[in-house]
Amino acid sequence: MTRNPGTDLRTDWFADIRINTPAVERRAASLPARRSLKKDHQAAWLLNAVRCIDLTTLAGDDTPDRVARLCAKARQPIASELLEAMGVTGLTTGAVCVYPTMIAPAKRALGNSGIPVASVATGFPAGLMPLNLRLAEILYAVEHGADEIDIVITRAHVLRGEWTALYDELRAMREACGDARMKAILATGDLKSLENVARASHVAMQAGADWIKTSTGKEGVNATLPVSLVMCRAIRDYRDQTGHVVGFKPAGGLRTAKDALNWQVLMAEELGRDWLRPDLFRIGASSLLGDIERQISHHVTGRYAAGYRQAIA
Repeated sequence: MTRNPGTDLRTDWFADIRINTPAVERRAASLPARRSLKKDHQAAWLLNAVRCIDLTTLAGDDTPDRVARLCAKARQPIASELLEAMGVTGLTTGAVCVYPTMIAPAKRALGNSGIPVASVATGFPAGLMPLNLRLAEILYAVEHGADEIDIVITRAHVLRGEWTALYDELRAMREACGDARMKAILATGDLKSLENVARASHVAMQAGADWIKTSTGKEGVNATLPVSLVMCRAIRDYRDQTGHVVGFKPAGGLRTAKDALNWQVLMAEELGRDWLRPDLFRIGASSLLGDIERQISHHVTGRYAAGYRQAIA
């Protein structure tokens, strides 16, 4: 995937955006029924969701051993006997996402698997740190081998309509990321309106974000289909205006196999099938993988396995 180089700040692209919230909610509510995914088709879509998961641990008691177990799950996300029964090989998750101090243990555990290591940075989850310290955290993550950086924005810039300040902040973060790809977390649950979500999405893409991401997973409201719909349409508008493609990552609140299907239907309906691959679509999740594996087990064996058989780490 060619990286998004960004553009100069163009407030005229989004300043007059108005969103009909009831219409967005109706469209989002209709998405789950737009594709009937049964049996082999459903299993195939669930396996595709696995390869788009950023398997995540962002707990205060994370240790190198816990990260190593998570990485083992990323390398073998579905039991080998289930994949063998389906004729599938080489399936891994899209990435492993950890705190900066856990990058080195993750890199060691993943070895030459080719699975990227993503790191949160910039004062995650609140982002309420001086900019120089947030940039230093990005540089630390890059120095320790992070392939992707999930940054958080200053929500106050959005709430006050300070688009130049938001753009400059994001542009500095993009520069600090260097060759590492940048995911811009908008923390949509804090932004108060869908118009703010759309405008922040445009600014992040103009500043060079490679993905825009809904949430940290720590807000009161995280990823929802209406918010995701607005962000996907912003991605589509940005592509039409610039020719550059940007990825999308919902995070927080996606826990079931049904959620994985619903968000993939959203991508296919709004952006097209190209966005059903891990370079353009990621799901930030931890517990989601367990339910997907449970559904795959039922598809293969005809019965549901006990929960302990799908342990994450």
